[in-house]
Amino acid sequence: MFKNQSYVNQLQEIPQKFNVAHNEETKITEITIYGIIGNSYWGDSFSANDIDRALKEANGNNLEVHINSPGGDAFMGIAIYNRLKRYPGNVKVYVDGWACSAASIIAMAADDLVMGMGSMLMIHEASNIVWGTKTAMRKEAEILDELEEGIIDIYMTKATVSREEIRTKVDAETWFSAKSALEIGFATQSESVEESNEESPSNNALDGSQKRQIMNELRATLTNKETLKEPIPVEDYPSTNGKGSFNMLKKWR
Repeated sequence: MFKNQSYVNQLQEIPQKFNVAHNEETKITEITIYGIIGNSYWGDSFSANDIDRALKEANGNNLEVHINSPGGDAFMGIAIYNRLKRYPGNVKVYVDGWACSAASIIAMAADDLVMGMGSMLMIHEASNIVWGTKTAMRKEAEILDELEEGIIDIYMTKATVSREEIRTKVDAETWFSAKSALEIGFATQSESVEESNEESPSNNALDGSQKRQIMNELRATLTNKETLKEPIPVEDYPSTNGKGSFNMLKKWR
């Protein structure tokens, strides 16, 4: 059950898929987790037993786990998380589309968590369906409180913010873009941020030859000449600790 109903139809359309591929040459085992975590009343499903079997077959290979899931059984997600955390090899998790609810718990087992371009991660309150007396409902609420504390413990292994802030985000049901997941510490890499950074101008200090070239071009422009007879020494011009003072000159070019 999601408070935000905007993505419900898309989440329901995620195809159920659990696949394991071992590459003995690269020593990498690729695990694909798509669809509902745990038992599903509507179709195929997978469990922690499937993960356990896959990890035994991996025989120490490094893991690449691909996730696209709306979530599912919280305790199943916790069991898979713990199984992955105990695995001796490196665990790299890719969020290919969605990692919601129980799937977000599994994602926290990553040594390296990569958010794909356009992917999202969601955390929210634990929920259950209860029928019975007020005593039974209060008891269930207490159990959910305890479950939630354990889930927050898992999020705090990655989060760079306070426990109270994570609790607030859980209560509110929070959806993280790739960039937001990186900023809060859940992710170690965002493919979209990485590509964006590659296209952005560098803020690093320019070296001496670059500064001389820019100043020569600027002076040639201002004096309406194509070239200068003598290059201008960079020492003749003020700088600000070697950073930033020449960046704005590029706008003249």
